[in-house]
Amino acid sequence: MEGGEGSGPPGPAERSHRSSVSSVGARADVLVYLMDDTVVPLAVENVASITAQDLHRTIREALQLPDIAVEAFALWLISPLLEVQLKPKHQPYKVCRQWPDLLFRFTDAPEDDMAVDEPSLQFRRNVFFPKRKELQVNNEDVLRLLYEEAKFNVLEVRYPCDVEDCEKLGALVCRLELGPYRQGQQTACAVKEKLDSFLPAHLCKRPHSLFTAFRSRGPRLVPGEQGLLSAYQEVKEEAACPEAELLTRHYRAYLLKCHELPYYGCAFFCGEVDKPAQGFLHRGGRKAVTVAINLEGVHVIDTKEKHVLLGLRFQELSWDYTCSGDDEPILWLEFDGESEGMPVNKLLKVYSKQAELMSGLIEYCIELSLAKEPALAQEAKASPAAGPQPPTASQRHKLRRQSSVVCSRIQHLATIDYVDDGKEIKRVKPKRTTSFFSRQLSLGPAAYAAVQPTDSLEQG
Repeated sequence: MEGGEGSGPPGPAERSHRSSVSSVGARADVLVYLMDDTVVPLAVENVASITAQDLHRTIREALQLPDIAVEAFALWLISPLLEVQLKPKHQPYKVCRQWPDLLFRFTDAPEDDMAVDEPSLQFRRNVFFPKRKELQVNNEDVLRLLYEEAKFNVLEVRYPCDVEDCEKLGALVCRLELGPYRQGQQTACAVKEKLDSFLPAHLCKRPHSLFTAFRSRGPRLVPGEQGLLSAYQEVKEEAACPEAELLTRHYRAYLLKCHELPYYGCAFFCGEVDKPAQGFLHRGGRKAVTVAINLEGVHVIDTKEKHVLLGLRFQELSWDYTCSGDDEPILWLEFDGESEGMPVNKLLKVYSKQAELMSGLIEYCIELSLAKEPALAQEAKASPAAGPQPPTASQRHKLRRQSSVVCSRIQHLATIDYVDDGKEIKRVKPKRTTSFFSRQLSLGPAAYAAVQPTDSLEQG
């Protein structure tokens, strides 16, 4: 299993309870779902032993997708309680039979919910498909599938976006679903009728207050509606360009905008973190979070507020996973920070029964990045005149407003701050020189610097 999510943010599985296998025997009908809820029915031989790789090939043939789809997409088993990306060697039917065990191991769901939970097969983006390769995709069908998934994640706020970004993305959806912008009341009415198809739900709600009740009774726009209409009007059109080519361009424009989000293409996991102590009694408690992991790093997102609490590239962190006896499984994230102006180690504890999955995915993503580094360097040397490159994640973050949903809010987290005074690791504030964890990505002097500790946390 290479990715998973529990009962955190709403997922595609929450639209309905559905089964993917209607019968089992020498030949069975298998239903595979796409991100837009389209169903691809397949007649499969020996369904009990077919691998995800073979089923993937059958789906590609049914959808007439090009070879790039082998890398771009994967088969996932999803339900309202858990999501896992299948490896090519996995046998989906056997994993379905093991589903109750997986739920018990990786979720905190009540037994009654586990008893009725049933996974379905979904064909969606491979978490290990690099964005640089996605930029090379020209096939309209592949771009449309990627677009549908990105759109779903934006509308469901799995990808938190600032309001203006939501409006720009929504404007592209308007263009793709309603056609070119036309002046007049008809366009405004069409947008208003399907507003929740273009913007996340929190931007579609009208404000209700005593003040608004006494305002004029004329038509009132919801918060994002006017911005959406303005952005829709600004979507570029080329009269001489065929409609099919225009659609491809708009799909690509939507994906490029989503590439600016540091958690694009992530696998999502649910967990909890400690709240900072507040009030006279210093009460803390916990808050629900979504942990988003992709090939570039880890983001901890506040499930309720829909903004980033902590974002780290792999070069900026060390991590570990612990679980012993009756102790709660924990993913530990360690990173550089400050306390009262002094450099310190910061440790964040993410409590989750999916901590083992998160740790495994982080490790595999780092292995992939290290394995591909020589090839990427060679590729860069071979094409020095490739034109301007998209900004890196670090460059983009420096340009972000501090109020942006993608900016880290470390002050909202309860971390453990440590430093090394040369004799022992303790909670004081002098210069930080050591790390608890040896598990990290090292990429030169700018990377997170760690020393092998004498005593480390127990490995799970």
